Amino acid sequence: MTQPSTIDRRDVSVEVAPDHVATVEIHRPPANFFDVALIRELAAVFAELDEDRQVRALVLCSEGRHFCAGADFGAQSSAAPLEEGDTALLYREAVRLFSARKPFVAAVQGAAVGGGLGLACAADFRVACPEARFAGNFARLGFHQGFGLSVTLPAIVGQQRALELLYTGRRIGGEEAARIGLADRLVAPDRVRSAAHDLAAEIAASAPLAVQSIRQTLRGDLAGAVERITEREDAEQVRLRATADFAEGIAASAERREPVFRGE
Repeated sequence: MTQPSTIDRRDVSVEVAPDHVATVEIHRPPANFFDVALIRELAAVFAELDEDRQVRALVLCSEGRHFCAGADFGAQSSAAPLEEGDTALLYREAVRLFSARKPFVAAVQGAAVGGGLGLACAADFRVACPEARFAGNFARLGFHQGFGLSVTLPAIVGQQRALELLYTGRRIGGEEAARIGLADRLVAPDRVRSAAHDLAAEIAASAPLAVQSIRQTLRGDLAGAVERITEREDAEQVRLRATADFAEGIAASAERREPVFRGE
């Protein structure tokens, strides 16, 4: 059995353990906001691990308090702001991520919000703690959901739950997430990463070719579906960026107050 190896990159590190599980960690604490560069780096890492025969399953985790707070519309971090036109590039890289062949488990601590929820829903499974927070808060920003959530969220929690979460933008904790199937395993905060690794190791103990075959059958043309739906998501995001409601949503979020939308 090979010894664990570590490959460091700018914002993502990879550690491959002897049990055939690769831990892919995002390093943009505390909120781990993403931009085109980060999603491109993740997609490249996943593609590389697809070719590594020592790797059979992955854990996606993040350094710091939160799994991922999505895009940084408030310019509160070092993540590049998503300008008009950038979302098309971002979603192109996201499709590459969805095209990866090996199963992965998201270890969700803190917040998985907005596009961060989309990233969590790209995983085969999500392990969380009661303190975790999930939110598709796009409508609270005067915005349209993205990162393929139009496809993935209904598939995970059902159409009606997805409509409720996206229409209201409300935030739910780990216990509710587990009740509705958004979180697959619920553990103590200090066990999130190790429990995600345990689940990935269970998967890695099965025949790898069989697992990949089953995954392809059950997920179907998910990458193709995400590619098609993100074209609409992107177009709607571009359109809604120009509205007064979007400006109000972003301002209200930055000022930590309730937004006052006017339908303009």
